[in-house]
Amino acid sequence: MARITASVYTSHVPAIGAALDLGKSGEPYWQKVFSGYEASRAWMREHTPDVIFLVYNDHATAFSLEMIPTFAIGTAAEYAIADEGWGPRPVPKVIGHPELASHIAQSVIQDDFDLTIVNKMDVDHGLTVPLSLLFGPRDPVKDAWPCPVIPFAVNVVQYPVPSGRRCFALGQAIRRAIESFDRPLNVQIWGTGGMSHQLQGPRAGLINREWDNRFLDRLIDDPAGLAQMPHIDYVREAGSEGIELVMWLIARGAMADVAGGPKPKVAHRFYHVPASNTAVGHLVLEN
Repeated sequence: MARITASVYTSHVPAIGAALDLGKSGEPYWQKVFSGYEASRAWMREHTPDVIFLVYNDHATAFSLEMIPTFAIGTAAEYAIADEGWGPRPVPKVIGHPELASHIAQSVIQDDFDLTIVNKMDVDHGLTVPLSLLFGPRDPVKDAWPCPVIPFAVNVVQYPVPSGRRCFALGQAIRRAIESFDRPLNVQIWGTGGMSHQLQGPRAGLINREWDNRFLDRLIDDPAGLAQMPHIDYVREAGSEGIELVMWLIARGAMADVAGGPKPKVAHRFYHVPASNTAVGHLVLEN
């Protein structure tokens, strides 16, 4: 049977992708960011999964304000790289896993979660920046990502957005779905976005180091309690875009300890400020 072997959590700051694409990762400002992912890249080379279930939010590329699904699962065979206004990132297209994705959709919908099934969409920096951070630069023509990816888009852009409690329960349903798939696949689930940041208004540039690190502590040791945090706390403490962190709760809800298994092992933890006026958080948990 398929199994979730690890969960990965990371910010998906668009400027990180630009720094990689423009060859700036070695510059003093960016080197401090990328050095925090060196251990994870080494870990990933030894723990490359068969499939990644990647939770992210679309930034008005696949979806617009005309249509906003709360949860959308990609079931396509491949996904083109989105043009976000300055051309697509120079990275390989993303190969999907339609069979597992369709199985997850069937199982999770029957488990009473409403998903939007997407058979064609482009993917933006919310999905490609995490892949670049964990797998390193890839030539868009000569290279490919090391494994298929199932995109799972969550609305954290337009209110109302799903609660942390709902996201945590959804992660548990996704774990059950994956474990009921009758092929021995090694699956990782990634939660992306965050950490504290605000992009507009009087509090633009807000970063809350103490709150961010407390969130990481609770994500490791008290995920069920963390899932009860109301939206207003994210907005007040982590800025208007800090609500993206509810997506991390989907990945955390899929871990074995939530269902009575052993506590996960922290393979790597990293936090850095600033990266394009935001806080970067990163965590790898082994099941």
